[in-house]
Amino acid sequence: MHLRIVDAFTVRPFTGNPAGVILLDDVFPDDDRLQNVAMEVNHTETAFAHPLPEGGDTDWALRWFTPVTEVAMCGHATLATAHVLHTTGAHEGPVRFATRSGVLIATPAADGSLTLDFPTAPLTPAELPAGVAEALGTQPLAAFDTGPDVGDLLVELADEKTVRGLSPDHKALGAYSARGIIATARAEDPARGYDYVSRCFFPNIGIDEDPVTGSAHTALAPYWSPRLGRDDLTGFQASRRTGLVRTGLRGARTLLTGHAVTVIEGDLRA
Repeated sequence: MHLRIVDAFTVRPFTGNPAGVILLDDVFPDDDRLQNVAMEVNHTETAFAHPLPEGGDTDWALRWFTPVTEVAMCGHATLATAHVLHTTGAHEGPVRFATRSGVLIATPAADGSLTLDFPTAPLTPAELPAGVAEALGTQPLAAFDTGPDVGDLLVELADEKTVRGLSPDHKALGAYSARGIIATARAEDPARGYDYVSRCFFPNIGIDEDPVTGSAHTALAPYWSPRLGRDDLTGFQASRRTGLVRTGLRGARTLLTGHAVTVIEGDLRA
């Protein structure tokens, strides 16, 4: 297996969200093998992809594993995989991935960015579970369920400063959703180049804080676009590494646009 480490949703190495990317010549090996490799890579996600026969509805099969489990959807590792396919010449033009979340399409642009076409998360208002405020360290203004594909509880906080200052009890947060918590607020100053901020905590899949989360933005886009009156927005994920995700709400689909940078390349020897 040939491994690349790609920083996604960034133009600078050592920022954004790192993902392992492994392009396979043929079908996926057994699940234990994939999980062990992802555990060894030890980034938030490792993506495994192999080409599919020509003439079908999809071009590559794609799966994603955290260090502890397989996930149903991952934005940054999809962006990273598309980046590797295009920069290595393994695929030209839009690439259609067959995944557990259906067909996901990544389209390259002349400026080097890639746009992902993902399903929009269905947002359902939710009663704030008892204990969430204590686990976060602040009282949310509202809470929403993000549906089965994303599997998070989305909470709006008072302001950007509150989101940036969070120091949650990660273990306690695991009790309130399938994957974790998306905390968000309106940008304090849109002149800085983004419209809303977020941070994502996913203790249930072994990730205390995800650096930049594409899948979360399929819920953030339908949350903020109606409130800000625009379909096209930019989200800033205020993790330590930081990253920008341009979002385009298109009804049942959400477009996620960003850049990626390959930082490490090598071979797995075991």
